[in-house]
Amino acid sequence: MKNHLHTPQEIRNQIWKELVRATQDRHHAWRTPVLATSSDNGLVNARTVVLREVDVVQSNLVIYTDERSSKVSEIMKQQAGLFVFWSSRLNWQLRVRVNITASKSGTDVEQRWQRVSQSATANDYLGQDAPGTVRREAGNETMAISHKNYFTVLNAEVTGMDWLELGRDGHRRARILTESWEWLTP
Repeated sequence: MKNHLHTPQEIRNQIWKELVRATQDRHHAWRTPVLATSSDNGLVNARTVVLREVDVVQSNLVIYTDERSSKVSEIMKQQAGLFVFWSSRLNWQLRVRVNITASKSGTDVEQRWQRVSQSATANDYLGQDAPGTVRREAGNETMAISHKNYFTVLNAEVTGMDWLELGRDGHRRARILTESWEWLTP
């Protein structure tokens, strides 16, 4: 992969190709990036998420979450976020600046929920207790299931990327915006 991508357009195309591949390949390193948002107390809050969908044309990344999770309340107050992807196969780090919106209802959300509700991950969105709730007992006991689903879709509109390639013959770095490209000092 390295060293045969020379032009900004070749690199940009490969980045989007890898992002799409990550939604289809459970073993792709970019399937589980870190998402950072601003916490309620003004500090940074970061967590690993699962990349579910990529829309190259709209420059949009999609993840699913429980509407009661802290990330949703943080996004409601501050839509800016940052994804960090790392691939040891590519020797690439990709930081993606995004504006995130949370959707809890609507046709798109319902269609996605119909697919998710048939999978083993459905219980992630049906728990009576919100994510991060203090438990009385330790362990992996079965959680109580609610009759309501708390499934929420986070749509992250890409506003910019910072791409870094590590290489034996030198590193390369670039800032990628919608219509522009800047080479940066690694």
